[in-house]
Amino acid sequence: MSTIGIRKLKDHLSEYVRRAGAGERIQVTSHGEVVAELRAPAPDPEDDTPSGLRELARRGTARGIVRNDPTRYRTYDRALANTTARELLDWDRDDR
Repeated sequence: MSTIGIRKLKDHLSEYVRRAGAGERIQVTSHGEVVAELRAPAPDPEDDTPSGLRELARRGTARGIVRNDPTRYRTYDRALANTTARELLDWDRDDR
């Protein structure tokens, strides 16, 4: 864990944000007293993604789990909209 003064943090904010995003915890001090902590956000407790996959996604090696979106798939009209299951079974059994 690193400790950094507010003035130096302001001068190099991008660098410290990048380091915190990589997992480092950085304490921010004002006049020698710790007033804040900079770190990566905690995982969402409702996220059921396995931690290994989350880590691979963080590194850019894999994509995170993408939830299924039904709007991305074409829909088709039912081929036999007026036919019952019994009629289909009878039709199928007559072919044998």
